[in-house]
This record gives sequence, structure tokens and C-alpha cells, in this order.
Amino acid sequence: MDNKPSTSAYLLLALAMVGLGITAFLSYFQYNNLIPTCAIGGCELVLTSVHSKFFGLPWSYSGLVYYIYMFCLAVLLIIDPRSKGLRLGALVYTGVGVIYSSWAIFYIQLTVIGALCQYCAMSAATTALLFATAIWHWRTTR
Repeated sequence: MDNKPSTSAYLLLALAMVGLGITAFLSYFQYNNLIPTCAIGGCELVLTSVHSKFFGLPWSYSGLVYYIYMFCLAVLLIIDPRSKGLRLGALVYTGVGVIYSSWAIFYIQLTVIGALCQYCAMSAATTALLFATAIWHWRTTR
């Protein structure tokens, strides 16, 4: 059995680092009660909304935890790319991330708040790419 690391596992790692950068940036601003500059003009509405926190913690913190876990999972997939448990874990974990991101972007931000945070949208796109890559990894490492 070939245990060579697959390209998809490295792509998962790279995307997790992109997500970490985005959520660390947002977490820094929310921790310091600042609003980052936003090219599309919706960040201030989203980040100051009552929906921007869950039990008093900014949602960006949960995004940070999500990407840290995904980073660790990607490292484990690089070490053991054919582990059925790790592959399934990546698929399920990124799938849950896509469902949450879709809810946060399409329902909460666009419908309830009526504005879009570009950083949240970039994080949602990164999560969608993570899910697509997890599917690719699942299929290529059977």
C-alpha cells in the first residue's frame, strides 16, 4: 500500500492556513472592539450586529477554532492519507462548516442583517474549497 502524501492533503493544509489568517484577522479586530476596513461596506453592520456573538463570544473565535482543528486534521492526513477515520472526519467536518457558513452568510447576513461582511464571505468560500478538497481527497485515496 502506497502511503505517499497526496496533493489534496497539502491543499487542505494550505486552505486551513488561509482560513486561519482570515479568522485571526477578524478575531483581532473584534477582540479590540475595532471594525476592519471593508471594500463592500457591510462589515461594520455585520460585526456590530447582535448576531455577531454567540453567548458573548464573537463568531470569528469559533472560526478560529474551526480552522485550527482543520489545520491539525490536515497534518494528520499528510502523515496518514489513507486513514478511513481521518478522511471521513475531514469530509464530515468540512461539510458541517459549509452548512454553518451557508446559514451565516445567506440567512443571517443577507436576510436578517441585510449586509455582507467580505471577510466572512472569504471564510465561507475557504470552507467551501475545504469541502471540495476533502471530497477530492476521499475519492483519490480509496
